[in-house]
Amino acid sequence: MRIAGIDTYILKAPLGAARFWSSQAGFDHRKALLVRVETDNGLTGWGEGGQYGPAEPVAATIHSVFAPLLLGEDPRRPEVLWERMYTHTRDFGRKGSVIEAISGIDVALWDILGQSLGAPVHALWGGAFRESVPVYATGLYYRGEHPADPGASIAAARQEARSLADHGFPAIKMKVGLLAPDQEVARVAAVRAEIGGEILLMVDANHAWPAHVAARFARRIEPYNIYWFEEPVVPEDIDGYVQVRNSSGIAIAGGECEYTRHGFRELLARGAVDIVQPDICASGGLSEARRIAALASAYNVQCFPHVWGSGVAIAAGLHFVSTLPPAPHTAAPLAPYNLPMLEWDANANPLRTDLLDPPLVPSAGKLAVPRGAGLGIRINETVLERYCQSRLTSA
Repeated sequence: MRIAGIDTYILKAPLGAARFWSSQAGFDHRKALLVRVETDNGLTGWGEGGQYGPAEPVAATIHSVFAPLLLGEDPRRPEVLWERMYTHTRDFGRKGSVIEAISGIDVALWDILGQSLGAPVHALWGGAFRESVPVYATGLYYRGEHPADPGASIAAARQEARSLADHGFPAIKMKVGLLAPDQEVARVAAVRAEIGGEILLMVDANHAWPAHVAARFARRIEPYNIYWFEEPVVPEDIDGYVQVRNSSGIAIAGGECEYTRHGFRELLARGAVDIVQPDICASGGLSEARRIAALASAYNVQCFPHVWGSGVAIAAGLHFVSTLPPAPHTAAPLAPYNLPMLEWDANANPLRTDLLDPPLVPSAGKLAVPRGAGLGIRINETVLERYCQSRLTSA
């Protein structure tokens, strides 16, 4: 079996009135970069990359840099091909778009390997610990044309938090960082009052504040029983992560903007985080996510992958999380204290809800792990074509 072709699809789905904001930017559309690897015997594997920033540089890297390396190779050796891609680009591509390109290809190769053996990806890694994975809802962004209005933001956050709680999510992660810290403390207090004490609550600043501001904010929200504080400072500021971690009893999470095990080694060795959050479709694919998880386990740090993409990214995350053991072991594992959770982006996203046939949909706060060969998913070609803005082919 040989790789006969590589296609990339840049997908964009406009949101219209469903536009939302994080601390960093507004989102008026959802996007994804899908990778399709075709073989000479008819098998097709799907992957996803390009999670951050424009997808065009990632697609260009796949076709200009990696396709010449991969065409004609046996796709059933994902880790061998990962090393070839990484070492070929080590001098200029250890982070960013190059690693995102590797990520998308790698996921597709694991999909092909599983299909060729008639086994789901999680079986190739020694089996799944669980048939369904607990999910937490990421939401409570800033809505509308004027997201910095604190009154409207608090009202909208309470309403959305109530809706997510009513849908059975056991944990909710809310955005902070776009407003002034005093206003954000008020939002956190309002959401905790709305959902009560049983549902876990996390906050995510998307690295909006300097370390001293983030540390003070952590102390101020500690009375509201916050499980983790995500990306309190910019990813380069590891000393800032340590400062914030030492400022309160709230767990500190980070790593969605980090790449490969080499980047995560610094976070772990310096005691910067309680939870690492590699994005499978950005940090190096399934091959590298497994290595990052193994490294984290050696430091007794939890690994909850970041997921921000289409249904393909969710499927990859499900296989990955299903293979993570309870840590530490107990007779009755309980998420998230020793059982990993998967992120569920609760914003409008047709590329998540419509792209797969059938779609992956949470029920009672869990997602079933696909049982079919490879990733165990099927792409709805009609939806693919509807949202495709650009398609490139290497053969």
